[in-house]
Amino acid sequence: MAEKEQVRLQVFLAHCGVASRRACEKIIAEGRVSVNGNTVTEPGTKVCPKDNVCLDGKIVSPEKRKIYVLLNKPSGFVCTQSDEKGRAVAVDILKQKYSERLYNVGRLDMFSRGAIIFTNDGDFAAKLSHPSSEIEKEYLVETSYPLPEGLAARFMRGIRVEGVFYKAKSAENVNTHKMRIVLVEGKNREIRRVFSDAGASVRSLQRVRIGNLRLEKLEEGKFRELSEKEVKGLLSLCKNQESVIKALP
Repeated sequence: MAEKEQVRLQVFLAHCGVASRRACEKIIAEGRVSVNGNTVTEPGTKVCPKDNVCLDGKIVSPEKRKIYVLLNKPSGFVCTQSDEKGRAVAVDILKQKYSERLYNVGRLDMFSRGAIIFTNDGDFAAKLSHPSSEIEKEYLVETSYPLPEGLAARFMRGIRVEGVFYKAKSAENVNTHKMRIVLVEGKNREIRRVFSDAGASVRSLQRVRIGNLRLEKLEEGKFRELSEKEVKGLLSLCKNQESVIKALP
């Protein structure tokens, strides 16, 4: 960043590996960020390299190395930077190897497991997370009892639950107790809410693919770095890339 170059505060924080730009806006609004000793709550605030920027009282600076990691998240871990309830945090699994501040791209709820990406690249996270990117996410869902008849077909047509419309790109029964589902948006707890509304008790929910990334032989609780080819492959799958870039803060 050139000495005279100024950028928006949320962009600077994203380049520091704090979170995605959109998530950084929320962090700023919560009053957790200060610039030169003064608390700032407006995301549009401009900063330059010589400014002293702190998050929760600790100085942050741009990351020198961009990191992209695929984790096979076990059940029982939450996808936040910290948890006030004392629950296990997924990012802590990565701290055995990485000292950089990494954050998750998207989420898996506490009791779901499988593929989730961590990075310190705010632009990468924003592009993948934007709804118009339509990155496919594939899940395997197992139920305690036989699947309700016709649920897969209804999910593909679209189901409204408590005023929210949910629609899978594809859904097919693997057997009487297991369904394979592909989503391109993935609203909060979408699969669990659809199954609960249909009276189906979810026993296991696993995300097995994100775009071009599959878990394959990656054991539960293990992680690996993405290759440059894989990162470029993910970005190439983003639909409407031009509109995504324009929509970035």
